[in-house]
Amino acid sequence: MGSQGRSGPPGNGGPGEGEGGEARKLQEGRVARGKRRKGKGKGKGKARAGQGGRGSGAEGKPGPQTAKEAAGPGAEAGARACPREEAEGGGSVEEGARGIIKGDEGSAGAGKEAQGREYRKKEAWRVRARRREGARPGRAQRQGGQAWADIPGTGLAMAAEAGEEEEEAARESAARPAAGPALWRLPEELLLLICSYLDMRALGRLAQVCRWLRRFTSCDLLWRRIARASLNSGFTRLGTDLMTSVPVKERVKVSQNWRLGRCREAILLKWRCSQMPWMQLEDNSLYISQANFILAYQFRPDGASLNRRPLGVFAGHDEDVCHFVLANSHIISAGGDGKIGVHKIHSTFTVKYSAHEQEVNCVDCKGGIIVSGSRDRTAKVWPLASGRLGQCLHTIQTEDRVWSIAISPLLSSFVTGTACCGHFSPLRIWDLNSGQLMTHLGSDFPPGAGVLDVMYESPFTLLSCGYDTYVRYWDLRTSVRKCVMEWEEPHDSTLYCLQTDGNHLLATGSSYYGVVRLWDRRQRACLHAFPLTSTPLSSPVYCLRLTTKHLYAALSYNLHVLDFQNP
Repeated sequence: MGSQGRSGPPGNGGPGEGEGGEARKLQEGRVARGKRRKGKGKGKGKARAGQGGRGSGAEGKPGPQTAKEAAGPGAEAGARACPREEAEGGGSVEEGARGIIKGDEGSAGAGKEAQGREYRKKEAWRVRARRREGARPGRAQRQGGQAWADIPGTGLAMAAEAGEEEEEAARESAARPAAGPALWRLPEELLLLICSYLDMRALGRLAQVCRWLRRFTSCDLLWRRIARASLNSGFTRLGTDLMTSVPVKERVKVSQNWRLGRCREAILLKWRCSQMPWMQLEDNSLYISQANFILAYQFRPDGASLNRRPLGVFAGHDEDVCHFVLANSHIISAGGDGKIGVHKIHSTFTVKYSAHEQEVNCVDCKGGIIVSGSRDRTAKVWPLASGRLGQCLHTIQTEDRVWSIAISPLLSSFVTGTACCGHFSPLRIWDLNSGQLMTHLGSDFPPGAGVLDVMYESPFTLLSCGYDTYVRYWDLRTSVRKCVMEWEEPHDSTLYCLQTDGNHLLATGSSYYGVVRLWDRRQRACLHAFPLTSTPLSSPVYCLRLTTKHLYAALSYNLHVLDFQNP
């Protein structure tokens, strides 16, 4: 009877156990049942019914699990914290519960980690499946099938959807502003008409309002009127656009540099001996004469530099090349040896024949006809046909040394510029078919006012310059006795060459210090002057060529470029 109040030894399980042992067993049973209900088969701390546990009385039947077994590995720390109490079978209920809760937390963490690994495996499988799906439409398309594009989720359908989204976003960004003046909601035709009255500054400010107005004000139609009034913008006097591939707005920007004289100077080529070079431009190539050769160079993409290695070298003259032109994939050259050379640009074909008794100073070629002028006071007409090369069609006595020559765009006549020593007019126009004199230009030239350069700007207008320091503009429809306009070199220098953009810009090369002058033909004063040499190396500008972005000038010792695109 007295033994019922004592605590029995641990593991006995008999009726002699104390109250602490019974309470602990009851708690362990509850926890085990809760674990089985909540998560069957999850986590490392899953409760297992163990055999050989504590016995329940003398019969030796399996008893309930211990807290350590029920809680799993996560509860080991709690069990270690009170080894003595566990061993004695005593301890408090609160401490046992804490150990059990810790075991539950460890079990839950392990379960989440396992779930994460499983999720990552499934996601990787889905990614591989999508990649295989994306590759299938390509094979189907090669076999002629287009059905993959209609299946949602395939790579082709997804790409089509992405393209549609990009187009919609672009349309939204370029759409008209929802808010703002009612003026912007007018039809585009009316807006174009209204904005066509704005000047360059107003259009620039309007472009800063929003994206739609920036796109709208970049329209070529709005800038065409401004470009035609600008310098060297790629438009002729008649309104023909010579550079349709370049936006008009960008050309107007560069045109402002020409107007303000903003440019960057550089030297493209140098040579040791003094030369009298002549040059021509064609596409991305530059042709320039040096001594008795003509060299072809290719421009780099910026247009302000050359590849140092020439594309081709054209020879055939015994003395210096005085002049040459490009026509019909041919180079027609005039030499100091009195010969004319015909070179094919893309082959080694070269023909030269004796044309004059003395040096040939100038040559031109259009429509299969060659005209030449010489120091021997004659001008001659030649065919370019391969079977008739060297056969003179007409010989014209000019009474003066011929310095310059040009064929009319109508191919009906040509003009000669002479030394003005034996005849009172240095400019005379001849019939190309018969060789007869048609008319002469001007009547009040002083003796020696030779014309060194002449060019047709249209079938009825031409420009000339020379020893009398004037640039003259002639219009054959109004008068042949008096020029329409003239510009005088302010330093009284001989003008060796001229070049025009076909509209308002005029460039001239002077005889001293390599001075290049820019003129606005709507005014008489010089716009800008660029001296390209210093006093010890004073040289004439023998030849000028220009594009909408660059000006090239050939001097005695080097070739200069003025870059107006990147000043």
